Amino acid sequence: MAAILSVSGSPSATSRTARLLRHLDERLRDQGHDVTPLDVRTLPAEALLGADFRHPAVVGATALFAEADGVVIGTPVYKAAYSGLLKSLLDLLPQFALAGKTVLPLATGGSTAHVLAIDYALRPVLSSMGASHIVPGWFTLDKDITTGEDGTLTVAPAAAEALAQVTDGFSAVLGGRPAALSPTG
Repeated sequence: MAAILSVSGSPSATSRTARLLRHLDERLRDQGHDVTPLDVRTLPAEALLGADFRHPAVVGATALFAEADGVVIGTPVYKAAYSGLLKSLLDLLPQFALAGKTVLPLATGGSTAHVLAIDYALRPVLSSMGASHIVPGWFTLDKDITTGEDGTLTVAPAAAEALAQVTDGFSAVLGGRPAALSPTG
């Protein structure tokens, strides 16, 4: 099946965004895809902020994008846009790093006032980077994502169903087999 790069643009170590992505990664794996997670926050700040294109971590991240058939981009919404951390990585990638790739944009945030951040902030950047197909993305409210004391992730039923639909649509474009799981995974 397809090679998928799952990118979390959250700067937080306890990120709902990253946890949600890792939850969706499992769904994509169950559909036959090879999923590689990338938490941008693990890349060296000096390389990202200093625009060090030659730093081994940046070179490695660039290679992950090149090897992927599809890319899931997840970000928390800050100031009505995607995270600055994600922007710093996208700025270091080659101009057409997403050429020939199918991309699924996802965002999380505290208010429905930010729901259009995917379409008005993130989608234009992904398009400018040559993405061949940007599937419909999804915005999930922070309150709909909870983590239990044992680390299990729970997504509110309506949000889980919507996420399952967009994730399955992305998978189908990449040639994945239909999900055999419930929307909550």
